[in-house]
Amino acid sequence: MQVAFIGLGVMGYPMAGYLQKAGHDVTIYNRTTTRADSWCAEHGGNSAATPAAASSAADIVFVCVGNDDDVRSVILGDVGVLSSVPAGSIIVDHTTASAKVAREIAMLAAEKNVGFLDAPLSGGQAGAENGQLTIMVGGDEKTFATSEPVMDSYAKAITLIGPAGSGQLAKMVNQICIAGVVQGLSEGLHFAKRANLDVAKVIEAISKGAAQSWQMENRWETMTNNEFEFGFAVEWMRKDLGIALDEATENGSNLEMTKLVDGYYAEVQELGGNRWDTSSLIARLEKK
Repeated sequence: MQVAFIGLGVMGYPMAGYLQKAGHDVTIYNRTTTRADSWCAEHGGNSAATPAAASSAADIVFVCVGNDDDVRSVILGDVGVLSSVPAGSIIVDHTTASAKVAREIAMLAAEKNVGFLDAPLSGGQAGAENGQLTIMVGGDEKTFATSEPVMDSYAKAITLIGPAGSGQLAKMVNQICIAGVVQGLSEGLHFAKRANLDVAKVIEAISKGAAQSWQMENRWETMTNNEFEFGFAVEWMRKDLGIALDEATENGSNLEMTKLVDGYYAEVQELGGNRWDTSSLIARLEKK
């Protein structure tokens, strides 16, 4: 297919590479042109000066940027995707953003006979680099059926959750759950150290039972050693939790733990951990 990819951050850069490797004709756009040049040198493909130029002949346009404002800018702006993308094409937004902006863009895209999927990601930088992302999708079944085989080039699991906005809502659930798991693991490890237990033996024992989690398997040792340079940054997590808390205000759900953990991440930021990974919740406990 003719594919455009907008946004070459730590996720988008390898994802666009997998699309090119899969045989698609990829045109990329990135705000920082030096990064776009590096991608073209590594993967081939083409670079465009604007999102509109990248999308003008695309069958599918993938977007992976920072937040709602960035999504609106690259899709709805004067030189955005919707200003040039052909009728009958599809926009797939991989940004973690609000359900509100997903529904807004889906409606505006439909007016131009353009399909739209909100398709946030889980798996972090490692998942993107290894082509092993989990994708939660909102949109209609026909648009999903066309896009799924293309997304499969960088994914291990792709699930259509429901109509537009549902992918973003599912990602909020994902982040809510991660926040609680990481806080529980942080407290457990902190307790084990203060109790003078052999932490490695404790993890060997409990990781085979009901306490097991991806965070435990992959982060217990680095957390114990106060090493926090392994992926999804605290500032990004706070952005995502803020989206979830805003949505909770709208739908009336009670996110007591999520609100607490968001405040704990604010404390981590005060320790200088803005770019530490999310497992750094333990740092605020260890300093006390």
